[in-house]
Amino acid sequence: MNAAYHLNQLGIPTAMISRIGNDELGKELFDYFTSKKVSGDFIQKDNEHETSRVLAKVDGNHVTYDIVKPVAWDFIEYNMSLEKLVSGAAYFIFGSLGARAEASRRTLFELLEIAPFKILDINLRAPHYERKTLDYLLQHADILKLNNDELQLLGDWYGLKGSEKEFIAALQDKFHLNTILTTRGDKGAIVLEDGKFYEHPGYIVKVADTIGSGDSFLAAFLSKYIESASPDDAVSFAAGMGAFIATKPGACPPYTVPEVLAAIGGFKTNN
Repeated sequence: MNAAYHLNQLGIPTAMISRIGNDELGKELFDYFTSKKVSGDFIQKDNEHETSRVLAKVDGNHVTYDIVKPVAWDFIEYNMSLEKLVSGAAYFIFGSLGARAEASRRTLFELLEIAPFKILDINLRAPHYERKTLDYLLQHADILKLNNDELQLLGDWYGLKGSEKEFIAALQDKFHLNTILTTRGDKGAIVLEDGKFYEHPGYIVKVADTIGSGDSFLAAFLSKYIESASPDDAVSFAAGMGAFIATKPGACPPYTVPEVLAAIGGFKTNN
């Protein structure tokens, strides 16, 4: 949802696939989302399961999450409207959390078979993942976005050796990924595309909280990727967007593109 919000703010028309409960929280969430001009036509309603809640505990710049289960988005149903949407979309962004429960996992796997171009934003939030499922998701991705902690975990799983760049290159080779985006918190990010690395050291900012920074980074990178901008320009803008969102409370604060560009212009790089 965060990535969809930020893509829409950046001028990329976006639709969201999910499922909410028939409750006040679901109505509030749906109204908020559609008020931001993101299509809610593919958000299913569930009369049996409640709308999702995620409890975030912030300790300085470190955030831990309690992702309540089961909830409505664990039961997303496959239907012809989803098939038509995904098969006709230029890009399909999906997260590993959406595969934690059997019903939504089955739907996601079917959609991955028909999506033309697939972007995996991996979210390794214990205990909501297993290696077998992640193997399948990685095998079907064209672009992978992860953070440095998740990179280390995958490196341990797959027995990858060497430096950070060697880890990333080995992952690309193992799963035939076009592009890998790795965020490093306040140390910026590194991108591997077409066998070449592009890095940004990050920006020095006063952090309100880091919730949603990674999602905004992904959205910003994709907004430039869609425009066929250079990887250097894309990772620089993405790092700036992630830093900008970190200065605001919450994952989806209101902003305009000129406001973001002006703020980034005033940030100092973390050299």
